[in-house]
Amino acid sequence: MKNKIKYSFIIPAYNEELNIPSIYKRIVEFSKQLHDTWELIFINDGSTDNSLKELVKLSDNNKNIKYINLSRNFGHQAALSAGLKYASGDAVISMDCDLQDPPEVVKKMIDKWKEGFDIVYARRQNFRKDNFIKKTGSKFYYRLLGKFANINIPRNVGDFRLVDKKVLREINKMPEHSRYLRGMVAWTGYKHTFVDYFRPDRQQGESNYTIGKLATLGMDGMFNFSVLPLRLGFLLGIISIVIGFILLTYQIFDSVVNNIYYHLYKWLSVMLFIFMGFLFMLMWIIGEYIGKIYDEVRDRPLYVIENMINF
Repeated sequence: MKNKIKYSFIIPAYNEELNIPSIYKRIVEFSKQLHDTWELIFINDGSTDNSLKELVKLSDNNKNIKYINLSRNFGHQAALSAGLKYASGDAVISMDCDLQDPPEVVKKMIDKWKEGFDIVYARRQNFRKDNFIKKTGSKFYYRLLGKFANINIPRNVGDFRLVDKKVLREINKMPEHSRYLRGMVAWTGYKHTFVDYFRPDRQQGESNYTIGKLATLGMDGMFNFSVLPLRLGFLLGIISIVIGFILLTYQIFDSVVNNIYYHLYKWLSVMLFIFMGFLFMLMWIIGEYIGKIYDEVRDRPLYVIENMINF
């Protein structure tokens, strides 16, 4: 009878040939402390470097090492979802491949899980060293999401977390294509806690999360877990009405008291420009929702697996 897996490590990898051997050694060394069965699942997300060759070599030498090879690059959230679908452990730990999620922190996460917590988040105590735009945009986004999201999504946490198998079952049932796993995990509502840690800097290679990818992930989180965009039309409408009444009041006052005559077209020209801006914003918001509905209606698979090894 095959031994039941106790711990599953899930690591998406995109062009991480320099980091794969290092994270492998760290986890294998750490696994000696577990005294239990484990598996390490890499997801090759369409890498164009030698990442796949590294995974083939590791999986040939150690049957605890498994990998899912996607047919192309489907994105971090899709790759992570593929790993979660095929994880078989009682506790599932997702982490990045760049060693910014130290395997040694997992021991504290496991201890919390054994205490009865179903979700254990690794919470960063330091902020990443990014350019000003990324850093400022990220802080503003999480403050906005935390205030307007319809669920409580923890701040200063990424995809470095431990979830119990019952949480994993619920996540794997969720069919949406616009994946925002941080929100999906929080949505389940299971008992959670935090393990604080200081996140080290990336040692090798460059981050694959460009500003564009971060913006896409941020929009998925905002549109999937907040009704704020739907309320913007109402808020902008109220603002427009208030501004209109203020201008109308001023025009009436100036005409009656100061005997000043204002041509109506001057005010209409300004107001039309303002309303055009509002309309464009509303069209963008509606377009985002329609695009997401279209993705769901097409019902295409979230990813395509070319091959799987050691499963």
